[in-house]
Amino acid sequence: MDPVRNPYAPGAGQRPPELAGRGRELDVFDVVLERIARGRPERSLMLTGLRGVGKTVLLNTLRSEAINHLWGTGKIEARPDQSLRRPVAAALHMAVRELAPRHRAPDRIDGFLGVLKAFAQRSAPAGRGAAAPKLRDRWQPGIDVPASSGRADSGDIEIDLVELLTDAAAVATDVGTGIAIFIDEMQDLGAEDVSALCAACHELSQLGAPLIVVGAGLPHLPAVLSAAKSYSERLFRYQRIDRLDRIAADQALCAPAEREEVEYEQKALDLLYEKSGGYPYFVQAYGKATWDHAPRSPITAADVRVAAPEAEAELAVGFFGSRFERATPAEREYMRAMASLSLIEGEESGRDDMDAAVPTAEIARSLGRKPASLSPARDALIKKGLIYSGERGTVAFTVPHFGRYLRTQPA
Repeated sequence: MDPVRNPYAPGAGQRPPELAGRGRELDVFDVVLERIARGRPERSLMLTGLRGVGKTVLLNTLRSEAINHLWGTGKIEARPDQSLRRPVAAALHMAVRELAPRHRAPDRIDGFLGVLKAFAQRSAPAGRGAAAPKLRDRWQPGIDVPASSGRADSGDIEIDLVELLTDAAAVATDVGTGIAIFIDEMQDLGAEDVSALCAACHELSQLGAPLIVVGAGLPHLPAVLSAAKSYSERLFRYQRIDRLDRIAADQALCAPAEREEVEYEQKALDLLYEKSGGYPYFVQAYGKATWDHAPRSPITAADVRVAAPEAEAELAVGFFGSRFERATPAEREYMRAMASLSLIEGEESGRDDMDAAVPTAEIARSLGRKPASLSPARDALIKKGLIYSGERGTVAFTVPHFGRYLRTQPA
């Protein structure tokens, strides 16, 4: 098999050659775009799922769909150490620049950009006794109009974001289209920023304004939003992005291969699904390694068995190992206990160990520790995005197959 023609693409956020199994999500988004185009109210969207299920790929695909509908778009990736203010200003700047050539009143665009610049530069409420802005707070967002005053510049992120997004939606209304802001890793937003975003989406929803937020994050993102605003469960449309079913996984492998005039034997597809678990990232990783090792078409189960160790070695270093190395010894001890217990929980519940949540009380018991003494390790692992708490009193890995990986590592 010619490695140059290898169609598979395992990579962070890299679109696979065949986006299989996501037709429902694309159809839902098309309906949202069409409803807003007709002046119908719609909710913003939240995509949730484990790492490796293709949330970022889907987010980028949805953005492409919005662009095809002539919407203004911008995308950011949330970071736990960064305020929402500047990234969202940059995203909106990009979105409005896409709409500006179609707007008949340049003064309206300049007026919004003045508000946007004031929003981006404001970092804290000004008042008597307030310290002078630091150099980092005098950041210039690259907008060639003077900052306006009295709109979206109070320093209160919730007030300012509501005003800013309302004004942005008005620009989109003028053009007869919409604006979509895409936020990846949304669970990493600070509590104040999450609250502000929920408040802004609530206001936009009540106004029927043509601006939506499309977020993507780990499975506990709904809990993060709910903790910020009690009405968030009714504010967003949630879509859980899961592993591919057997038909979609086979399509992800076979469709690109057929375009290269290559086929798979049925037993090879059986083994590839068993190895990958249907997780899109793993489907691409095993598919790529198998292609490179297969001498000819059709690809056989023997080819998969020969290639699997290479795929697993690459995943062990790049996908699992890089995350494991970020953990401290205490955090690794916590995760090892989770891995052992998740296998038991998975067997008892009839699910794979990758899906099994573990009670935190059981982790403490297995380590011979009090639950409170393990709280620092648990909280640090959640902040690092290695585990999440989907239900009160339980934790699970954010990375599929991570428990299996940990059980192969020496203590």
